[in-house]
Amino acid sequence: MTPSDARPMTASSLADVVDVLAGHRLAALTGAGVSTDSGIPDYRGPDSPQRTPMTFQQFVGDAAFRRHYWARNHVGWRHVNRTLPNAGHRALAALEDRGVVTGVITQNVDLLHEAAGSRNVVDLHGRYDRVLCLGCGRVIPRAELADRLDALNPGFVEQVQQVGDVEIAPDADAVIEQTAHFVVADCAACGGMLKPDIVYFGETVPRARVEQAFALVDAADALLVAGSSLSVQSGLRFVRHAAQRGMPVVVVNRGATRGDRYAAVTLDAGTSETLSDLAETLPAPPHRTAAH
Repeated sequence: MTPSDARPMTASSLADVVDVLAGHRLAALTGAGVSTDSGIPDYRGPDSPQRTPMTFQQFVGDAAFRRHYWARNHVGWRHVNRTLPNAGHRALAALEDRGVVTGVITQNVDLLHEAAGSRNVVDLHGRYDRVLCLGCGRVIPRAELADRLDALNPGFVEQVQQVGDVEIAPDADAVIEQTAHFVVADCAACGGMLKPDIVYFGETVPRARVEQAFALVDAADALLVAGSSLSVQSGLRFVRHAAQRGMPVVVVNRGATRGDRYAAVTLDAGTSETLSDLAETLPAPPHRTAAH
């Protein structure tokens, strides 16, 4: 049976997941669902509102879109900067400490895995706390740009928060209606266009980062997907890769995913409680010998 023909067993309890994963070194692939309990909503969860994220082409090709994005991001990044890791993030870090999880590939940009103590993390879609110049390639901290945008737009954040015209989004963005007068900053070094160091819809993940993620999967014995609908190819490809290599795949998510057909087990459940249970239940894998 090929991976694409396989039909997952829907887990009735945590025991089904443990049976598949026990004794294996796990690579973890996480999505927005892992961070919802930290107060960062996801795009595609069962209860998520309809969203239309800005594309890379819109950002670079239209000054009005770019102004709108930076106005939203100027509010939204502050919310993400205040968020704290939840039990799911801490559980993955604990599993790494015990040698069960070898590393995390995350589609999130919130850095909460690192904040929880995970050390081997591939931030597949970038990170919210950095800004990249598309002209000279300079990378600056998002906090540095915040100071410049505050100076260019005095009182903007306070005004928006006062009228309550904000909805936080999962990519350090926020939805704001009134952005027409927002002033955008250019690169202080070359005057080039600044962009969050985040992979937009319609943009390609850097090749070196993809290769790092594939290497992380190849170094593991099984793949655990947590909190991702796997709706985009950038995450789904690692599930397909694991299945093609004959590795067990377990998917823990609220609702169905595009990767369910590749999974040995799927569990429709929240990630915080499930990962916490796994941290308490999964035994440390046996020592791997050189001949393995």
